[in-house]
Amino acid sequence: MLLFQVWVPFAPEQASTVAGEVDALYLYLIAITIFFSTLITALIVYFAIRYRRRDPAELPRPVAGSMKLETLWTVIPLLIAMTIFVWGASVYFKLYRPLNDDAIEIYVVGKQWMWKFQHQEGQREINELHVPVGSRVKLTMTTEDVIHSFYVPAFRIKSDVVPGKYTYAWFEATKTGRFYLFCAEYCGTNHSGMVGWIVVMEPTEYQAWLSGGASESPASQGQKLFQDLGCASCHRADTQGRGPMLEGVFGQQQQLENGETIVADEAYIRESIVNPRAKTVAGFQQIMPTYQGQVNEEQLLYLIAYIRSLGTPVAGGTGAGAAGTTGGTGTTTTGIQPDTQRSNPIGATDPRRANQPPAGATQGQENRQSPPPQ
Repeated sequence: MLLFQVWVPFAPEQASTVAGEVDALYLYLIAITIFFSTLITALIVYFAIRYRRRDPAELPRPVAGSMKLETLWTVIPLLIAMTIFVWGASVYFKLYRPLNDDAIEIYVVGKQWMWKFQHQEGQREINELHVPVGSRVKLTMTTEDVIHSFYVPAFRIKSDVVPGKYTYAWFEATKTGRFYLFCAEYCGTNHSGMVGWIVVMEPTEYQAWLSGGASESPASQGQKLFQDLGCASCHRADTQGRGPMLEGVFGQQQQLENGETIVADEAYIRESIVNPRAKTVAGFQQIMPTYQGQVNEEQLLYLIAYIRSLGTPVAGGTGAGAAGTTGGTGTTTTGIQPDTQRSNPIGATDPRRANQPPAGATQGQENRQSPPPQ
């Protein structure tokens, strides 16, 4: 991929494959603005002097319209606007185009006022994300409360994180180091404290970091939750149950009872869990209960990861049918219990004190409840 090395005043350093292209477009807009602002100002001053009234009785001569002039100042702005549109659209589609399966996938959950990250291998992080240099990273993002915005200035990526849906972003870091992560959408009292770091490492260092301290993978946790909720009683793997079989369903076209077809992606699976009557697969009845309010956003991501893994080996286990159910929920790479994180209406939650229950709370009390078995 061609990298543009463009210097833009007061801009952060360029640390991703698209940063140079974004800066080049931005510099183009600045150059156009400066050029035409200078030109128009100069013409105003020139015309004010050149055609000033020299005598109180002087009458200006009538001026007829010029078709050439009208055409000129219509066509030139149109061409400039179209270059901005085409260039901007190409950068936009490059930023938001779908990625291949070889990208590193990471789940991101925003919450007042922190960022939670879940690696497919099991590593969990809070307000810090480790990635290798030179590899594409795909982020699947959602939020537990209000709208947040995932913003990494050095990578020139910014994507809103919206309740009730999944948004996606990707980047490929071009240099190692630590780069600021911000929430760019006002999200409450401690919005300014919702910051973190993207730590870019050499591939060998990243693999060494990844192999240490990993807990259960999202697919393994999703399998356990799938069993606890009683989903296996209807969605059976050995024979057709009252619900559709889920092996190999992810990413495939599904025929609905109204005759429409839809791709079974993350958004569809999420909707099928929290609002199962919204779309019903052809040949099945609407008997599935809603799990709205019983599973939180992290658990929904675990269930999606498990369904994606069906029919393929699962990290941390021997296969889809044996994704592994041993171990606890695990800790983050800084030794924090992620399930004990809670919103703080007064001050941002200190991850180092996340394991300490608030005053008046019992040991193990959390701000979300594990869903009861169906």
